[in-house]
Amino acid sequence: MTQVLLLRLAGPLQSWGSRSAFNRRETGAEPTKSGVLGLLAAAAGRSREDSLDDLLGLRLGVRVDQPGTLLRDYHTVSDYRGRPLPQSGVSAKGIQKPTSPAKYTHVTTRYYLQDAVFVAAVEGADDLLAALDGAVCAPAFPLALGRRSCPPMQPLSLGLREGDLETVLREEPWQVSDRARERYAARLGRERGLGGAFRPVRIDRSVTLEDAEGDDVVHDAPVSFDPYARSFTSRRVRHCWLSIPTGFPQPDDATTEPDSAPATGHDPFALLGW
Repeated sequence: MTQVLLLRLAGPLQSWGSRSAFNRRETGAEPTKSGVLGLLAAAAGRSREDSLDDLLGLRLGVRVDQPGTLLRDYHTVSDYRGRPLPQSGVSAKGIQKPTSPAKYTHVTTRYYLQDAVFVAAVEGADDLLAALDGAVCAPAFPLALGRRSCPPMQPLSLGLREGDLETVLREEPWQVSDRARERYAARLGRERGLGGAFRPVRIDRSVTLEDAEGDDVVHDAPVSFDPYARSFTSRRVRHCWLSIPTGFPQPDDATTEPDSAPATGHDPFALLGW
């Protein structure tokens, strides 16, 4: 049996930048491998120049427990002295020249995920995962969900589990708040024409698993975080849906009562949080 470290990635804001162009900073719909490994490296007290060789072999799985909503953050930048903003290029002497024609305001746009909840599963060697689990519980550096302005909520570490990525993510209970869980139950009750909330045993959640035979390719695996030699490579992933425990308390005869039977089938609106 392999061992898996589970992380609950939740907070008011998250931003998992898979690409940025000029004045636009985007976020992916779920955590990237570079973001998760960067969090673990920071917890362990590693500098950006340190080798990532022992972390590169870790397999990652991400479960979307609550997708959140997209936030667009509008920024303007200007010089408080009233001077024109400098150009991005430099002169032969390495000095930035002012913009021509003069530009006094620069607009940037940044995107975040609001109120999202993910469960990240990291599979690897037992001793390495145990050390990383301890580091996450007592981090050497401040931790962030993609960007420094996005601190994580507690608990961050859900501990170590026995099994493979898919099995562990299938059996770990739903990690949303009690309020979100009850809101979901109330919606199901209305849809079924019941007089109250309907609390299923299981719910379908979207999962992305790192898989050498996967049919999708993402370019988010870090090779080096060195500011002067940052580099990334691609990895193959597989997307699927897993039926996971909701965490609702169930009566003893939940398996025999029709209204208490586990939810089956695929809910096309699940990722929207409806």
